[in-house]
Amino acid sequence: MNPSGLQRLVTNTLPASPQQLGVTLIEVLISLLIMAIGLLGMAGLQTESLRNTQIAYFRTQAAVLGNDVVERARANLQGVEAGSYNNNDGLANSDCNSLTGCTSAQLAGNDIAEWKAALADNLPAGAGTVCVDATPEDGTAAAMACDGAGIVSAVKIWWDEDRDGTAEKRFTMSFQP
Repeated sequence: MNPSGLQRLVTNTLPASPQQLGVTLIEVLISLLIMAIGLLGMAGLQTESLRNTQIAYFRTQAAVLGNDVVERARANLQGVEAGSYNNNDGLANSDCNSLTGCTSAQLAGNDIAEWKAALADNLPAGAGTVCVDATPEDGTAAAMACDGAGIVSAVKIWWDEDRDGTAEKRFTMSFQP
């Protein structure tokens, strides 16, 4: 082959038109942009998923703690019948956890004290009360709104779900021992 034939072979393998140069770079940049938007979307979904998991955890804890105080009250029917659980602020009594024992009113106070400690430990800004209330769905953590009417006891629990300093989420349940 002569040198001019070699030259013709090399020129035939180059791109036909110079206006096609740089198209691949634009395609790569567009692909990167689409990937970045997709990854941001996935990160947002992951964040929302974690937030919803945390909310579900708090609600589960509230339900478990609500059932805990109801079972404590059912185990101390004398205390319930005497009204010892109604609007009780709770007072820990070490005798209730020993062989010497305590009265049903002292046991109710100890139950409420232990329950309120568990609320504070397991829920952010957790607060709660057990009271006789005809309208258990009212009140706030600051003003629990127990009216003392009716024959049904209510368990009211509040916590700060979004951690903004205000215990606005409420879990309520009613029971008759």
